[in-house]
Amino acid sequence: MIVLLFLVYLAIIAFEVPRLIKKKQWRDLIAFSVFMALAVAISLPLALGVKLPNPTKLIAAVFGPLSERVLGVKPKI
Repeated sequence: MIVLLFLVYLAIIAFEVPRLIKKKQWRDLIAFSVFMALAVAISLPLALGVKLPNPTKLIAAVFGPLSERVLGVKPKI
């Protein structure tokens, strides 16, 4: 499964990166690289069966106090 995952990512990179370099779209290449690295970092543990934490709790912890101040309501999670 992991080998297949890497083959898919390599195929996407081989298809996208040369075109971005040829057109000299450096910002797009950087954004593509960042998002591709995030995708690999998330999908690899999932493929290995590692349970990842739910990001909703982190978002609620960060923005919960802000919503309390602005709206006067606690977020329901």
